[in-house]
Amino acid sequence: MATFSSSLARFSVISQPSSNSQYILFNVAPRTGTPNFRNGSARFRCSAGQTGFFTKLGRLIKEKAKSDVEKVFSGFSKTRNNLAVIDELLLYWNLADTDRVLDELEEALLVSDFGPRITIKIVENLREDIFSGKLKSGNEIKEALKRNVLELLTSKGSKTELQLGFRKPAVIMIVGVNGGGKTTSLGKLAYRLKNEGAKILMAAGDTFRAAASDQLEIWAERTGCEIVVAESQKAKASSVLSQAVKKGKELGFDIVLCDTSGRLHTNYSLMEELISCKKSVAKVIPGAPNEVLLVLDGTTGLNMLPQAREFNDVVGVTGLILTKLDGSARGGCVVSVVDELGIPVKFVGVGEGVEDLQPFDADAFVNAIFM
Repeated sequence: MATFSSSLARFSVISQPSSNSQYILFNVAPRTGTPNFRNGSARFRCSAGQTGFFTKLGRLIKEKAKSDVEKVFSGFSKTRNNLAVIDELLLYWNLADTDRVLDELEEALLVSDFGPRITIKIVENLREDIFSGKLKSGNEIKEALKRNVLELLTSKGSKTELQLGFRKPAVIMIVGVNGGGKTTSLGKLAYRLKNEGAKILMAAGDTFRAAASDQLEIWAERTGCEIVVAESQKAKASSVLSQAVKKGKELGFDIVLCDTSGRLHTNYSLMEELISCKKSVAKVIPGAPNEVLLVLDGTTGLNMLPQAREFNDVVGVTGLILTKLDGSARGGCVVSVVDELGIPVKFVGVGEGVEDLQPFDADAFVNAIFM
């Protein structure tokens, strides 16, 4: 077995590279105290010929989301505090005060980044129902408000589960701008998927940022996943990803998680590189990637919309990961981005912990932001 420099001492090679190879596949031993999900702790095991694996995996993740409602509730505390004024407004509501109450409700929604178009739509729906006699109390108005928000989320972004197809390995490509939490989200996603029994291979496709591979290697170590990294610093991201998918196919992995370089949505040449990455993966497995997940920083609020539109135009985004929402009072942007783009939110980041990337559940979200 080949040995490497001391900085890579914790890795052992499970696929010996040839003398002219540009890529190394590492089997990363988890740190002491990190759960090793291969030793029987996973609630669901996979085997190469198992039918419906991804369907069962999606169901398990969804079930876990429902049991983790408390994390979502606490993660949206700042947005909930912003919207608490609505309860005060509706507590002593009477028909004569309707216009004033709705004006203040509108302001509360705008402050929480629901966006002008959605806010006006919600408020006008409530106004119509109040004056037609359908809503006769503050409690009824509150419930109607929650129903309106839930309908906006479910009518355009209903496919919140990962759509991984039926052929292994499934390929998930993670994209986004610099500093949005892309690599961290990939690591947390790997943790969640492996915890449910999936065999995960990471691909260090961020070849621009010097520390990106090191960061992903740390996540591979924390989660006990394998990782493919480029041996040469000049390697193209598309080549790294295609090699990783080939290894995933050869060695029987269930899911390949592909990291990519962070880039501004206004940088045309870097956005074009994403197209090359997507095409290179599709050459190995027709139809891949199964998911293209765009990571958006929740603290930017509605400013994330131009980013999402551009990424979607270039690579066809299939789902969103909204990060840092626990540090923001702008949780209404979740509703805005779904309504504006029709792209489902698949995960939300509600904390710093490894388990704090939560599968998005529309009911839990609505109950978390409205007390």
